[in-house]
Amino acid sequence: MDGGNQSKGSDFLLLGMSESPEQQRILFWMFLSMYLVTVVGNVLIILAISSDSRLHTPMYFFLANLSFTDLFFVTNTIPKMLVNLQSQNKAISYAGCLTQLYFLVSLVALDNLILAVMAYDRYVAICCPLHYTTAMSPKLCILLLSLCGVLSVLYGLIHTLLMTRVTFCGSRKIHYIFCEMYVLLRLACSNIQINHTVLIATGCFIFLIPFGFMIISYVLIVRAILRIPSVSKKYKAFSTCASHLGVVSLFYGTLCMVYLKPLHTYSVKDSVATVMYAVVTPMMNPFLYSLRNKDMHGALGRLLDKHFQRLT
Repeated sequence: MDGGNQSKGSDFLLLGMSESPEQQRILFWMFLSMYLVTVVGNVLIILAISSDSRLHTPMYFFLANLSFTDLFFVTNTIPKMLVNLQSQNKAISYAGCLTQLYFLVSLVALDNLILAVMAYDRYVAICCPLHYTTAMSPKLCILLLSLCGVLSVLYGLIHTLLMTRVTFCGSRKIHYIFCEMYVLLRLACSNIQINHTVLIATGCFIFLIPFGFMIISYVLIVRAILRIPSVSKKYKAFSTCASHLGVVSLFYGTLCMVYLKPLHTYSVKDSVATVMYAVVTPMMNPFLYSLRNKDMHGALGRLLDKHFQRLT
């Protein structure tokens, strides 16, 4: 574990946030609870949208796919972390680590791109309401989602393949809850300049451009809302965007806490921020989208009523 130049066949050690047995027990129950809440919340969102024809609109189509992405995202990382917290063997194979990294990178990118498409959907709904049905046709929605999927897959493949070129020497201990890009690059003993350059270039394309697009969309949305004479209609228009704004703020806020810093300053202290975007954000999304959404409240109520009627 501690020596050798080529270490691609060796295991990594996922030590998590603490090596204390007492703290590990607390972390196990905390993350298990958060995982269950995330799974139940996102599954309910998907079932409510798919079972209610009134929610078969572009906004809820993208929301259901966002929930599916979040569900896949947490399942990629948390179950392995829970096993490690309860086991003495905290090893993860080289192939397993790269697989986890690929899905982590791809799904974060997909989350981001879907949020950008949802911002465009809100822009069309508020700024061009008369053309909404034709502008956001089912074919276009599927095309936009497919484009998001292709870009996120390519993004994940690029960074995973580049990681296979990296050589790891010495300690293979990862003081994180999963195999994360910056952590692996910190463990490298080969030249990672290409990885770092490509990470910045592709990150600008996948994250900064969509974020800029979202900012422009919301500037135009706010301008359109301010022109509405009725206060009640202003409130209704803003309420359709509030949930999305909350999710975007949480997503980018936690992501910036982790990645808007030089690679050499990346440390164990960033574990808390990593947990925020990897665990807390997917858990909070269903609450943010259903908390003040009457349509979602109604759909969830009807879904639960049907379920209880079948039981009785």
